[in-house]
Amino acid sequence: MHGDAQETDVSRRGFLKFAAMVGAAGGGGLLFGFSVPARSQGEGRRSVIGGDGVETPQPGVFAPNAFIQIARSGQVTLIMPKVEMGQGVYTSIPMLLAEELEVPLERITLVHAPPDGKLFNDPLLGEQLTGASTSIRYAWEPMRKAGASARTLLVTAAARRWKVDPSTCIAQAGRVTHPPSRRSIGYGELVDDAAKLPPPQDVRLKAPKDFRLIGTRVKRLDSPEKVDGTAMFGLDVRLPGMVYAAIATCPVFGGTLASVDDTHARKMPGVQQVVRFDNGVAVIGAHTWAAKRGLQALVIRWNEGPGAKVSTETIVADLVKASRRSGAVARREGDVDKAFAKARTRIDAVFQQPFLAHATMEPVNCTVHVRPDGCEVWTGTQVPGRVVDAAARVTGLPPGKITVHNYLLGGGFGRRLEIDMVTQAVKIARQLRVPVKVVWTREEDIQHDMYRPYYYDRISAGLDDSGKPLAWQHRIVGSSIMARYAPAAMMPNGVDPDAVAVAAELPYDLPNQLVDYVRQEPRDVPTAFWRGVGPTRGAFVVESFIDMLAQAAKVDPVAYRRDLLRKSPRALYVLNEAVRASGWKPGVSQGNGRGSGVSVMHAFDSFFAMVVDVTVQNGEVRVNRVTCVVDCGMAVNPDTIEAQMQGGIIFGLTAALYSQITIRAGRVEQSNFNDYRMLRINETPEIDVHIVKSSEAPGGIGEPGTSALQPALANAIHAATGRRLHTLPVGDQLKART
Repeated sequence: MHGDAQETDVSRRGFLKFAAMVGAAGGGGLLFGFSVPARSQGEGRRSVIGGDGVETPQPGVFAPNAFIQIARSGQVTLIMPKVEMGQGVYTSIPMLLAEELEVPLERITLVHAPPDGKLFNDPLLGEQLTGASTSIRYAWEPMRKAGASARTLLVTAAARRWKVDPSTCIAQAGRVTHPPSRRSIGYGELVDDAAKLPPPQDVRLKAPKDFRLIGTRVKRLDSPEKVDGTAMFGLDVRLPGMVYAAIATCPVFGGTLASVDDTHARKMPGVQQVVRFDNGVAVIGAHTWAAKRGLQALVIRWNEGPGAKVSTETIVADLVKASRRSGAVARREGDVDKAFAKARTRIDAVFQQPFLAHATMEPVNCTVHVRPDGCEVWTGTQVPGRVVDAAARVTGLPPGKITVHNYLLGGGFGRRLEIDMVTQAVKIARQLRVPVKVVWTREEDIQHDMYRPYYYDRISAGLDDSGKPLAWQHRIVGSSIMARYAPAAMMPNGVDPDAVAVAAELPYDLPNQLVDYVRQEPRDVPTAFWRGVGPTRGAFVVESFIDMLAQAAKVDPVAYRRDLLRKSPRALYVLNEAVRASGWKPGVSQGNGRGSGVSVMHAFDSFFAMVVDVTVQNGEVRVNRVTCVVDCGMAVNPDTIEAQMQGGIIFGLTAALYSQITIRAGRVEQSNFNDYRMLRINETPEIDVHIVKSSEAPGGIGEPGTSALQPALANAIHAATGRRLHTLPVGDQLKART
């Protein structure tokens, strides 16, 4: 990705042999990877698993472990563990390696690894996957150990050449120096000697006080290519002989294709073929415009099926009914029934959160070429292994015959954890003899997404004479994404750990708790992860409800939280810092049109507090300022952390103010950004991010901004208007009440 290293094709079999070899030589290190950018647009992005390359590393390449190759030129190649979708891992993970290897960051180039769950498994997620804000948590120790191991071997090689004690040598800036004799040698000159040495059994990692790179603000290494247009996304694929597909999928969930009259379509200039598949039809054209015009000329009849009776109202009715039955217990502390019996006051509430689409900036796309002896897929994905499995299922080819070319992702947000677009593209491609590029229109993207589930929560608390909670009961009702996506991760009693995230592990001191989960699937509506996943749902309910309890107790919401956070010092600290930085004023009167709201959240192994200041006039919400304090442990690149919090906050504001997917007659009613709108640049508030200095291991950062923002916004609106909004999005509700 960066630098001037030459591209190398390596066969899949050869790469796996090499991986096994360097994995053993490196003391059991993990192997990861990404693909090298192509030199020409026609080739797209070349994957290391394709081609007829060498079986092992070329002579003169030092591969001390599964992460690193160092050439005689001194160029360092990093086998990259995660995909880049805007979260900054193309910069932060190389920083971990560069810190311990003692090389300039600009000397590191990145290489993708082939899809292989055994080699590239993320132990935090159970498969080769980028998501759940785990990238830095996952790479923190292995990547640093890889760098330290390589550095140790290079220093040892230099010391042996000079016949000196290795402890008298220093590694710095890609060179080994012996200060007493003033001798110095570059890493590239040592690779042959270092390759002959046994790997170190134990390496000492730097103490945080000795970091020179980790913890500093480093500019994104992938930004220049994104700015000048040379960065390659799936949408940029161009292949010799490639054709283009425009698709129409049954508008009703669960429906299928009944018939197609393509008489007029086939007469359109540039239209080459009409391809049918189970629930849709594609027109193949010499270019996109021909395919789209041909699609418009089709006369299509659908078998809508029972899904045509589904609506938002029927789905909500199912959830309400399900909420009346007991669920699988996610957490039980003390005796909730006895605590409620002793309580002076009982507070009950219901919260609802709608279906949400991902609406990634780069529309869903996939290019596929199916041949009798193999299948190639060009796409941007968070799960390359699942792409292989999807292509193998459709084609009947063995996984070893599937080649995946992975790209930068123009937004993931959980959408590219799914492989439905790959499955569809392969179904189309297997009926052709040439590569076909399938790009969903924005309407197809919005109306055939896999949606963040509709959630329905019942929550209650019993308060003592001082207004402090004696009893806490929370029932979560909704679809189980985990049961479909990763059934092995489900708890034995049927609890979806994602659905109860935050709710089942509160930072507050609550002596009597009962949190349970009722699985209720939304008929035929497909559901999937959405940025922030379970914590987004959980934080909105919990933090809105805590504000309700503070109001009932007639206590300032910050003071109320402080009293409950005495046993969670990191959560208390971020709250106090957010209050200080925002200029929070206790006891602000409600109903004057301006107010501030607060939230605290522990998720993804990080702690967050937010204060949101809003003005509400005539049903319109203007967010003036968001103050965010984050304790994510060791901050690898504060610049990226700040950017991620800003992006997450904007993403969360968009959803909380405007976003919802509604269903009528089995169809999604929204279709594009006119009715599934985004936050405009002039609506973006001032965002003030503060990062707590910490020596704790890193926590997650890519998703939490979205999760912590929404309850702080709802609480601010309540402070400004006196209205407690229990359902998102808030925009339509405020207008309706004006």
